[in-house]
Amino acid sequence: MLKYALFDYIPKRKMRRATFEQQDTTRKVLDFKAGKSYATSWAARQMARAIRHNDLSDTIIVCIPASCKRTNDRRYKQFMRELCELTGAINGFDLVQPMGKRRKAHIDHVHEIADGASECIHFNDNALRGKKVLVVDDIVTTGKTANAFIDMLQSAGANVRGALFLSKTKSYRKNH
Repeated sequence: MLKYALFDYIPKRKMRRATFEQQDTTRKVLDFKAGKSYATSWAARQMARAIRHNDLSDTIIVCIPASCKRTNDRRYKQFMRELCELTGAINGFDLVQPMGKRRKAHIDHVHEIADGASECIHFNDNALRGKKVLVVDDIVTTGKTANAFIDMLQSAGANVRGALFLSKTKSYRKNH
């Protein structure tokens, strides 16, 4: 299965090493996460451009849910509407929803989805069973949460075709 990230995401502590373009992209990614409308449209256009050559008319796009419903709605509702309009894909926003509130993996370094807390996400199994699904998310670092989410979708009967991330956390290794 293909997993692809469009941009590098530079953590704040490493921003002094980033180029102007990387800083600009990282700012847009963070504004997307905050639900700012300009960044939502930018993210939808970037992802649509990356997958525009595929026929997605029979594919459901779903997002890896944010930590709570309020954040999930703010970040993904309009984004999914725009992305699916641009690509012709089926909007799966309402098919996968967070339940309650889970810890934020990038802050707590606890991956509740990956660590077996599947009760924090509700799937509409009937709507996903046997369907082609493309998973999207904002930032991937280790891929642990994404892999666990994909496993849960496949357990629900979905045919996950790939995952597309807006950005991947750039790692800086010490030179020895």
